Amino acid sequence: MKCLLFLCGVLGFPMACAAAGDEPPNIVLVMADDQGWGDMGYNGHPHLKTPNFDALAKEGLRFDQFHAAAPVCSPTRGSVMTGRTPNRYGCFSWGHSLRPQEITIAEALKTAGYATGHFGKWHLGAVQKASPVSPGNSGFDEWVSAPNFFDLDPVLSVEGKATQFHGDSSDITVDEALKFIRRCGEKKQRFLAVVWFGSPHDPHRALEADRAPYAGLTEKEQNFYGEITAMDRAFGRLRAELKELDLRENTLLWYCSDNGALPKVGSTGGRRGFKGQIYEGGLAVPALMEWPAVFHEPKVIKVPCVTSDIYPTVLEIAGVTLPKQPPLDGMDLMPVLMGEQQKRSRPIGFWETGNKGIGTPSKQWMEELLAAQAKGEEPNDPARVRPDAGVLGAPVSLTEFPGHAAWLDWPWKLHRIENRKTHEVTWELYNLASDPDESTVLLAEQPERVPEMQKSLEDWLESVARSLNGEDYGAGKGGEQGR
Repeated sequence: MKCLLFLCGVLGFPMACAAAGDEPPNIVLVMADDQGWGDMGYNGHPHLKTPNFDALAKEGLRFDQFHAAAPVCSPTRGSVMTGRTPNRYGCFSWGHSLRPQEITIAEALKTAGYATGHFGKWHLGAVQKASPVSPGNSGFDEWVSAPNFFDLDPVLSVEGKATQFHGDSSDITVDEALKFIRRCGEKKQRFLAVVWFGSPHDPHRALEADRAPYAGLTEKEQNFYGEITAMDRAFGRLRAELKELDLRENTLLWYCSDNGALPKVGSTGGRRGFKGQIYEGGLAVPALMEWPAVFHEPKVIKVPCVTSDIYPTVLEIAGVTLPKQPPLDGMDLMPVLMGEQQKRSRPIGFWETGNKGIGTPSKQWMEELLAAQAKGEEPNDPARVRPDAGVLGAPVSLTEFPGHAAWLDWPWKLHRIENRKTHEVTWELYNLASDPDESTVLLAEQPERVPEMQKSLEDWLESVARSLNGEDYGAGKGGEQGR
């Protein structure tokens, strides 16, 4: 059962909001699916055409050291929803869900009077209405969502009702988001719109017109680049309509991707590793922002940031304080964005446990849901509905942390790699400022720095394990905890 969230202790909007006027901004959070740091024209890609992203990179805020909280999709999306590293609530890999006990950004903003909508890829539970981890049961008033990535002519869930759509997935996602935004604009209702593209996740299937600029390249490249071109077009239309609706000035528009580049076809910008890995190639993503009422000039943000920062930044901007906020891993970025702070107030932790993903065949499930609902039936498959999403597993160790973890305290990045069977631990240390591709281990050269970073990382890992065991919900010995 959900607890009642309420707004408390709000004595006034932050300084930036006061500069924007009497009302906090509308919030639009846009995310790509599998777009690497180098998969942008403005980041020097030799083939990609991304004129709308390039325009915002020149006119708004460009993040050059932005990271996904995890090297795969679902966990990173959970970090945006909660401001917390995803292992705290068991979202270890793709297809794992939120826990219903978590407070989402949609629930938090609703306490401040925001209307909330989710459009596009969900992949944090289910898109059937009865699920405890559907968008609707995670704080969204309106939602047109897919359980995973989706492509041309998709079947999507319109607040639980399977509905056939036609066209490119990015165009459809923005079309549905804009319907919500227009309604909010007409009512002068401030809003949160979460717009999560299903592209450029494979299998890559671009429209012929979007493949055309890449004639002469391989078919795989044409489809991959074509999907990004379609996403760029849809994003440009979203940005243009915010302006046409006279909403752009006081709307915070934030764009990023959910993990680093795909092997073979994607671009890491020269960083080591790819999607699925804790090295920078699997974590560094393109990110852009604008809020014209506050940020009047273009700016490049070189301070490392992470998707977990979105939640605390947005809540601070909206003037929201929650009475029972569990531990956050992200930080409010406004002092950095305003130029008042030149470095992070806290390092960034990453932890890839090696847990397997959970299959979520969106196309198949949505077509089956469409057919079943046409007969007046509602499938009750636990794999699709996730009725037990709030059940905690057996407690995990507070001293062993299997998998690959890392601690980014710029410019230093410490890696901790623990063998899942033997629990033997190996360490690697890199200076990202001079060695962005993480090729030269510097453990021996930093005898004073390493022990301090090792302790900080392991203290953080213990904190994450305690959260995973349910201590944030007043649990800790397994069992089920409701909101």
